[in-house]
Amino acid sequence: MNVIVCVKAVPDPKEICKIRIDPATKTLLRCDVPLVINPLDKNALEAALLLKEGRGASVTVISMGPPPAETIVKECMALGADRGILLSDRAFGGADAFATAYTLAGAIVKAGEYDLILCGMASSDGATEWVGPQIATFLGIPAVTMVRKFESQEGAAWRVLADWQNGYRRVEVRLPALLTITRDLNRPRALSFSGILKSRKKTIEQWGREFLDLPSEALGAKGSPTIVSEMSTVRNRRDVKMLRGTIEEKADQLVGLLAESGVL
Repeated sequence: MNVIVCVKAVPDPKEICKIRIDPATKTLLRCDVPLVINPLDKNALEAALLLKEGRGASVTVISMGPPPAETIVKECMALGADRGILLSDRAFGGADAFATAYTLAGAIVKAGEYDLILCGMASSDGATEWVGPQIATFLGIPAVTMVRKFESQEGAAWRVLADWQNGYRRVEVRLPALLTITRDLNRPRALSFSGILKSRKKTIEQWGREFLDLPSEALGAKGSPTIVSEMSTVRNRRDVKMLRGTIEEKADQLVGLLAESGVL
């Protein structure tokens, strides 16, 4: 069984305050922010690793991003992935969800035969939830989104439980298929020292536009139909009023202010 996991390198949430906006391109400037594995992609990778342990599946990780994203692919290989592919080329820069899905779909075809494609339900920086289903559309395979449980994995027809509004839906899907994963499916494993040592012997394949043989006008910003007309940072400002006096006086002032604002 061949399983492909699409993994995105996203800005570290702990350093999110360092992200800036390019006023000309209306895109996020992430160069000063360290990259980490998108949290929901960890759940997708864990699902693939469990299939490797239980059914002998081969796990390939594909990520599209700048050269520093290589560390993310390396981490996935340290966790147990057999093959790591980084799609990195200036031609891929500025891609929206559509262009990203098109590029990933091209890489999946180039990577060889597959039985299952797993993606996190959404990325922490974009959160569109579009990339997974769009990859499936480009590949012409079925997709099930927001999967929270594998109920049956026998043969080519799988039954899965997936979130749906305030409930769930039980879906039977025939492989090859693409599934987007929620955090309820599993608990991602942590890095181990032995895994890190084993990953040193693994090499990461780096593919650019020419290797994928995709038209440049369909990639990156050129191939992105999404247009950002305006983008700005939100500044939260609060008016602060200092209360002075004894505890009783402060209490009276507070009650008066709350009454004036309509809270009381």
